[in-house]
Amino acid sequence: MIRTIVSGANGKMGRRICALMEQDNELELVGAIEHKESPEIGNDIGVICGIGKKDVELQSDLEYIIDKGEVIIDFSTPEATLSHVRIAAENEKAIVVGTTGLTDKEIEEIRRLSVRIPIVLAPNMSLGVNILFKLVEDVAKVLGEDYDIEIVEMHHRFKKDAPSGTALKLAEHAANGIGEKLEDVACYGREGLIGERKKKEIGVMSLRGGDVVGDHTVVFAGLGERLELTHKATSRDTFALGALRAAKWVIDKLPGFYNMQDVLGIK
Repeated sequence: MIRTIVSGANGKMGRRICALMEQDNELELVGAIEHKESPEIGNDIGVICGIGKKDVELQSDLEYIIDKGEVIIDFSTPEATLSHVRIAAENEKAIVVGTTGLTDKEIEEIRRLSVRIPIVLAPNMSLGVNILFKLVEDVAKVLGEDYDIEIVEMHHRFKKDAPSGTALKLAEHAANGIGEKLEDVACYGREGLIGERKKKEIGVMSLRGGDVVGDHTVVFAGLGERLELTHKATSRDTFALGALRAAKWVIDKLPGFYNMQDVLGIK
């Protein structure tokens, strides 16, 4: 059994990861981390997740329990994630990062730390979305600049970051497909008299409302036709199961900076 620590264990994703791990015959939950202000600190994570007592108390300090685990699954906050990756590197533990909202600077530091440990970082760990990443880049490469690319994402009203990490990754793959850097062609929302759409522009629009788990559509709009590629998540379990799969994959890998396409073998 692979001894696993979950960070952000009392969040929506963290609780599902812990619950689904109970059904996995390769992973064992040995530690759970949450921010120190959580009222659940000190309580049994199994009881919190509704899977029965696990004799694993929710803790606020990864360093306190790091020796218990072989791999960490982190779905917390950007600040906490960066701290946890540093601790993982110091202790030579593999880590899977699903936290969104990381800045370019934070991602670059995580990349640097990957020379010491294997790290899987992915804004979305579902199988379908990662296939979509590949499809979007391939389609953009074939259709070229004659087709306008627009990305629309929608999530629940409680999501704090926008655009979603998945939408940004889709935009990055689209930009790669047309031979551009995303920062040179991205357009995040439009308002007012802005003039004609720029050549090679990639629009990224964010919608928020209700309890939407995650919808992403990439539109390739040409003169006379339109191609749309859509992924809709109906349960957080798809992301949680992807995280468990990544944890099992990364455990015996050499130090490096990996993503879910590496895990799924579709690069």
